[in-house]
Amino acid sequence: MSPQVHHGYQHGRQHRREHDGGSLRSALLDEFRANKSRKWELRDMFGYIVEFSGDQHGSRFIQQKLEIATSDDQQVVFDEIVPGSALQLIQDVFGNYVIQKLFEHGTQAQRSRLAAVMETHVLALSTQMYGCRVVQKAVEYILPDEQAMLVKELEPHVLRCVKDANGNHVVQKLIERVSPERLSFVEAFRGSVKELSTHPYGCRVLQRCFEHLTEAQTRPLLDELHKYITNLMQDQFGNYVVQFVLEYGQPQDRKLVIAKLRNQMLHMARHKFASNVCEKALVMADSESRHMLIEEIMTPKNDGAMPLIAMMKDQFANYVLQRAILVAEGEQKQELINKVRPQLISMRRYSNAYSKHLISIERLLEKMSPIRTADTPTQLPNL
Repeated sequence: MSPQVHHGYQHGRQHRREHDGGSLRSALLDEFRANKSRKWELRDMFGYIVEFSGDQHGSRFIQQKLEIATSDDQQVVFDEIVPGSALQLIQDVFGNYVIQKLFEHGTQAQRSRLAAVMETHVLALSTQMYGCRVVQKAVEYILPDEQAMLVKELEPHVLRCVKDANGNHVVQKLIERVSPERLSFVEAFRGSVKELSTHPYGCRVLQRCFEHLTEAQTRPLLDELHKYITNLMQDQFGNYVVQFVLEYGQPQDRKLVIAKLRNQMLHMARHKFASNVCEKALVMADSESRHMLIEEIMTPKNDGAMPLIAMMKDQFANYVLQRAILVAEGEQKQELINKVRPQLISMRRYSNAYSKHLISIERLLEKMSPIRTADTPTQLPNL
């Protein structure tokens, strides 16, 4: 928090008197908290709006009243807060909700005045726990030129914001709500795609970019992403970015990702994070690509090892196999089932540890093929 913003916060508390073991509360607020039988109105708090906004019960009351207040009463509340105490309340655990209501229910002129108060403080507010919520709300209600002011202030610090627990939400909201041509800060992501993809907050921001920005803005980011696809599939955060490209990306991007899985299905399917990408690829691939990925699962290796058997026994790969059974088409589906079923029976007979995922595969086959053969188990084993 910048010193300027912090100073405003302290100044707003000075009018309260010490009460009740050190807390600062007016007599009116004490009565409000104690007297539940009195029918309180918004105008009863005039002159004390800032104090009530910073109190848990007072804040909730003002929020409710602002939703139905007359324009005159709303203006009184606004004038008590803006500009002198706005920065204080924006960062307050309870006060931030009152400011959010002013953005939601205020006039456009009031919203513009609130936005003006935030000017030069946008970075500090965006990286503050409560301030970031108000900045996000502001983005939804202020005018495009005012949105551009927020973007311009954050632009020199956008990578810092993306990696901040609070600031990343503000950047995501800007990408979602601001016209793409105004989002010049996206240029700063170029050269950092791998770093952002493997970051817990950066991976979310990249997904919003791919979701909302223009092809001209996202193409350099996607081209950069493709250089690291194999590594990203195996990353705890990067795998989500790759999955997003598979689900929402252009067909050519989807094909490039799937191409990286070719001849790697068993290896990737057994990986904790990459197995999620394998499942998504099986769902999102075109019929021809899906057929090739499933064929790879069914084809013995040069040494005679069966990928399918290894996948059945693996804690992650078994989910990929189940997905393959679900999405396979036509004759290939039946061929896959016919290859899996005898292996299940064999593992039942010769393995002491009939694991949970084998049971899952068995149940799936029962749903897919209700006609049983003489060799097909009719009931699940006692574990």
